[in-house]
Amino acid sequence: MFIEQGVKSENRFWKYIWGSVLLVLASLIGQMLFVAALFYETFTNGTSYPTNNEALMRFFEPNVTLFLILISFVFIMLGVVLVVRHLHNQTLLSVTTTRSNVDWNRIFFSFSLWSAITIVTTLSFYFYEPNDFVINFKPIPFVILVIIGTLLIPVQTSSEEYIFRGYLMQGFANLSKNKWFPLLMTSLIFGGMHIFNPEVDKIGYIILVYYIGTGLFLGIITLMDEGLELALGFHAANNLVGALLVTSDWSAFQTHSIFKDVSDPSAGFDVILPVIIIYPILLFIFSKKYNWTNWKEKLTGKI
Repeated sequence: MFIEQGVKSENRFWKYIWGSVLLVLASLIGQMLFVAALFYETFTNGTSYPTNNEALMRFFEPNVTLFLILISFVFIMLGVVLVVRHLHNQTLLSVTTTRSNVDWNRIFFSFSLWSAITIVTTLSFYFYEPNDFVINFKPIPFVILVIIGTLLIPVQTSSEEYIFRGYLMQGFANLSKNKWFPLLMTSLIFGGMHIFNPEVDKIGYIILVYYIGTGLFLGIITLMDEGLELALGFHAANNLVGALLVTSDWSAFQTHSIFKDVSDPSAGFDVILPVIIIYPILLFIFSKKYNWTNWKEKLTGKI
């Protein structure tokens, strides 16, 4: 069983606390390039240092900002590998899947499915409310965005999946000796991690329902499928396709996307639509394709 692969007597919970601290340090090291670029720009050009998050996100050209943000996740991913191998004496495969090798077909299926749904729903919103969007497409900046996004967004999303659905899921299993507590805690922490996103300021805390619900969905498919593959594919599609299709003045990623949402942000039905309708449909599709059974034991059973 996937969650049990990290449950060992030598994996005391303090190791996960210490490992989490090391991952935060890896993130801070990764952010030094952004900080250095800010200081260089303000020093050489005499521009004012940004005083809030919105000004920070607009300080550089969007592709430059995206690159500087995403490059820190390379350090985080490296930190995950080092912590898993040297602090916990586990292989990276043990926090990836129960299968003998990573199932790339599962990753590609999940990626393709969610990409298709994202494209269809985005185009539906565009044709239903065309006044809410403007065409933002610029060929050269878009090509650069595709290159940066294709290379680095999967690193960003994978690092988050390895931390939450892999490393911390197994860590909380060591503490609780059951499955429901790791599922709940990683979902809450994952949702809380997004509390400083600009969307929260514009829409309100109701959007945390979406973030926590997404974390819960990713945790469920990880436990039911005994591995991260489906979560890795979904998360990569969600961030990459989203970044390529739509941006807005109040979104976390400011990109040279195809469309720009110019509507006033509001907490409408679209915030909870994925959680209460789309995610259950995806669970049904995955369960039928991969013959999931014994839901209660896999999601709430004891270890």
